[in-house]
Amino acid sequence: MKFGILQFFSWPDRRVELPIVYERALQRIEIMERSGYDAVWLTEHHFNDYSVCPSIPVMGAYAAARTKRIRIGAAVTLAALYHPLRLAEEIALLDILSGGRVNWGAGRGFDLREFKAFGIAPEESGARFHEAVEIVLRAWRNEGLTFKSEHFSFENIEVLPKPLQRPHPPMWAAAGSNEAVEWAASCGYSILMNPHSTHAELGEQRRLYQKRLEEHGHSIVGRDIPMARLFAIAPTDAEAADVAREGAKWLLRTYVTPRGATTASDLLERYVSSVVIHGTPERVVDEIARLRGEIGLEYLIGAPLSHQSFVSFTDRVLPKFV
Repeated sequence: MKFGILQFFSWPDRRVELPIVYERALQRIEIMERSGYDAVWLTEHHFNDYSVCPSIPVMGAYAAARTKRIRIGAAVTLAALYHPLRLAEEIALLDILSGGRVNWGAGRGFDLREFKAFGIAPEESGARFHEAVEIVLRAWRNEGLTFKSEHFSFENIEVLPKPLQRPHPPMWAAAGSNEAVEWAASCGYSILMNPHSTHAELGEQRRLYQKRLEEHGHSIVGRDIPMARLFAIAPTDAEAADVAREGAKWLLRTYVTPRGATTASDLLERYVSSVVIHGTPERVVDEIARLRGEIGLEYLIGAPLSHQSFVSFTDRVLPKFV
């Protein structure tokens, strides 16, 4: 198995000075560098203290400067909010500065505040996202790029620099819905699976992805399909459940509104029972092994709900698999 960490930059209740949030995250990345993690996956969010990292290329460059081995993942750049030529330039530059360690994940986004603030009509975001991904990949692969679509038009543009990894960094499309899964499969793109779906939903979507991928003449062989999972680890199962519950309350209060539940208690229970992996280190090892068999979990991007969860995972769970 491969393992990464989904690195949020949360600022709960703004209890500390903001630079401390970034420094603690970078210290965690240095620990990951010394451990068996494949990648740190950086998040992009705007206008919310749920995660105060508006620029993955900026944060990624700083993380790359403090490490030598670990890959620098984007999970995800909100491609619908960018001009794709600028995005292609910045991710390519990060790939060079990191020594060819970039994993590029691209997502559409869903926060209406972000669309409104950046002047993007939500109903246009899907088309903009699809076009932006195509443009970025074509800009990396070709010396000159000519493109004309509903939202973007340019002729014989040479995007520089080109990435160090050729033809380009490995790429994933965020897939939080069946529609997104089917679109990615039709294009032959690999997918990143989100931390807010239940375990069962991830399994269903992975099976759908493989089926549609093969129908379009592509193979799943050799692909990493990362699945992001929230986790909480403590000395006892009961304590871990409490960490999971408090973490879920924070998520629901600040950012996400998952589908499939109608009340606050339903939402909270959904997370604790079906989304968060929680328990003692031994129980978490067993749960990961179970999910590996049941839903095809071969690349886990973990999102720890406490610092102790991260430490316990690194010291007592990760060594059982790598």
